[in-house]
Order: sequence, then C-alpha cells, then structure tokens
Amino acid sequence: MGDPQGGATYTHGYHSSVLRSHNNRTVENSAAYLAAELRPGLRLLDVGSGAGTITADLAARVAPGDVVALELTEESRALTQAEVMRQGQGHVRCVVGDVHALDFPDHSFDIVHAHQVLQHVADPVQALREMKRVCRPGGLVAARDADYAGFIWYPLLPELDDWLSGYRQAARANGGEPDAGRFLLHWARQAGFSQIECSSSTWCLATPEARAWWGGMWADRILQSRIAAQLLEQGLASQAGLQRISDAWRRWMAAEDGWMSIVHGEILCRA
Repeated sequence: MGDPQGGATYTHGYHSSVLRSHNNRTVENSAAYLAAELRPGLRLLDVGSGAGTITADLAARVAPGDVVALELTEESRALTQAEVMRQGQGHVRCVVGDVHALDFPDHSFDIVHAHQVLQHVADPVQALREMKRVCRPGGLVAARDADYAGFIWYPLLPELDDWLSGYRQAARANGGEPDAGRFLLHWARQAGFSQIECSSSTWCLATPEARAWWGGMWADRILQSRIAAQLLEQGLASQAGLQRISDAWRRWMAAEDGWMSIVHGEILCRA
C-alpha cells in the first residue's frame, strides 16, 4: 500500500513485516483491471508507489514511455527507487509529493494509477480531482482499494474479529477509510468523473503457502509494526490482547482448512 497524503497517517508503517505483504504485488495480481489499457509509449503516474513492485511492472509494460512514482516521504520514495532499480527499470523517476496538490501541469499523463492509496488519504475526493487534473483528456485514472469490512475467513477465530475491529478503529483514527473499496464509485462521481467503469476482485488465501505468507506476516505485524504501537497507545488493545491475536493468526495459518477472501473495489475513470 502507498503512503498517506495530506495529513492522514499511514496506519501500516514500513516495518519489514509490512513490506512482506507488499513485495509480491504485480500488475497481474493487483492491477489486472488496468492491464488491457497498458501499452508501450504511455506516460504514467503511479501515486503511492510504496514498495515499488507494481511500479516496476507498470514501467515494463509501458516502456519506453515515461513513468513517475510519487510518494509522500523520502523514506517511502527510497523504497520505490530501490525496487525499480533492482528490476532494471531505472528510467522511472521517483519523487516526493502530495496527491492532494500534485506538482505536475494539467494533462501531463495518459494514466494515473493508485493502488491501496485512497483508503489512507485525508480527502480521497480531492485526491481524485488532482489525479483527474493531471490526466490528459481521454486518459485513465485507475484506483483499487481493499474493503476491510468485506474480509471473511475460516476457522471463525474470535481473536481475528478483534484484529479487524482494532484495525478499522485505528485506520479511522488516522484519518483514513478502511472500507474504501465500496466508496470508490461515490468518490469518483464527487470528483467530477462521469465515465466510470467499476469492478471488484478478490484475493483467496487457501493454500499452505498463501496462509503462511499472510498469516505469518500479520502474526508479526500485530506485535511489531506501527499498528501495534498505535493500538497500545490509544487503548484499543493490550499487549496480552495483541499476543492473542498473533497466536490466532498462527493457528489460522496452520489450519489445513484455513481460508480467507479479501475483496477489493476498482475504478477506471475516463478523464
């Protein structure tokens, strides 16, 4: 997921346990709804580029077109820069900026993309207005966000209900909207788009490998990342409670019938 913009706080932070959930993202598994629109020579802005794996994949698909990756802080910009260089996409320009007030001229890009960003920003409608402004007439603004209230899983472990409740409270306390997926169409209409194609997609985590990735990541994350510190500081959880949640993630991970579905909303908006 990208950085927050314009005053909201990025709930996840950049602990190694967080980056483990970001480093496997590609166009195929995280932006398939946009893939058919990508072609060589397009100029693309990736807002909230984060770990940089999607950025690198986008850059490969539109090469030799120009790609700009935008992050809010130097720390997160450096993460993107390191990944695009590692993947041989050194032509990507990585910059620091705010999606609420993009430092680009009108009509600068053919595609403006944001993955798991609008759930973290202070004003998603203003963010989409700015994304629309810098997109050329006839170009595309693309956004995909999870909807945490739509997460479902088995076995039905009550500690995972506590995890979901705590995460949603923390995200809203940070100025974000954790159920952003369902709001994307509404936000896009408020931002002035009239031609909007909506879709949804899911990640299904049911193999031992997928459970080990997601469950192991959250078992560490709920104890060690920024979300853990926030839940403790705001009195939303105790250390013992966080340990119980971590243990539950490991039980879910080890369950032979463990299953989870994560739903995402998606929009393709014609500028």
